[in-house]
Amino acid sequence: MSNPQEISAQFTAARAAGRSLPAYPGTPPATLAEAYAVQAAAIARWPDAVAGWKVARVGPAFATQFPEERLIGPAFAPNIHRPAVGAVASCPVFEGGFAAVEAEIVIVVAQDAPVGKADWTADTVLPFVQSMHIGVEVASSPLATLNDIGPGAVISDFGNNWGVVVGPEIPNWRELETIEAETFIDGVSVGTGKAVIKPGPLGALAFTLNKRAQQGAVLKAGDVISTGMITGVHDIRIGQQSRHVFAGVGEVRVQITRAAG
Repeated sequence: MSNPQEISAQFTAARAAGRSLPAYPGTPPATLAEAYAVQAAAIARWPDAVAGWKVARVGPAFATQFPEERLIGPAFAPNIHRPAVGAVASCPVFEGGFAAVEAEIVIVVAQDAPVGKADWTADTVLPFVQSMHIGVEVASSPLATLNDIGPGAVISDFGNNWGVVVGPEIPNWRELETIEAETFIDGVSVGTGKAVIKPGPLGALAFTLNKRAQQGAVLKAGDVISTGMITGVHDIRIGQQSRHVFAGVGEVRVQITRAAG
């Protein structure tokens, strides 16, 4: 069984120092309960406030071991980026670790959630959507192989998150069924995809509301929810720049920098 305090101590120390880890620090969590126990211990060790959550799908290969459709990880206040229209967001990643960018829809939460309610669906979460934005998740971990190990490892290390870029608002999102996106790295197209508003982003919001309620917590007004990749998980290196184009809405640009200690 994994040791939440030992694992969280090593991951948070590496993140604070801006350095990589050569291997998973201990036994990777084998269950969702173990994984979220490590995550909770790591959040308690980290000095910054949680200002939102990233959401990702659990892949089919891991569905039996980790029987939930999605997973969540914290996004901390200093890692929420809101660049001006046309500006480039500067986002750090861990040199020698894992680093990727993902075009995503980002939801800003409208109000505090009620305590204990854990039966939200994509049809009932509309009162919690203050606004919906095009955006980017910057995924990064001190451990280069984190994703390969699986969802237990990903959950344990802040959900492999180190940034959420909140781009331009999608003013007419209620009228849309889908949003198409394309990702470029250094000018080269690396992926295209389509977000289905329901059950995609709205389903991710419902999952996060339910998961936090099960954990004895709630989402707060102003929290940002990065709702899951659209064009893929695209590896990126320090010094590179990505551009994420959302048809009919706009684009988001990200400059990748080195995380400092």
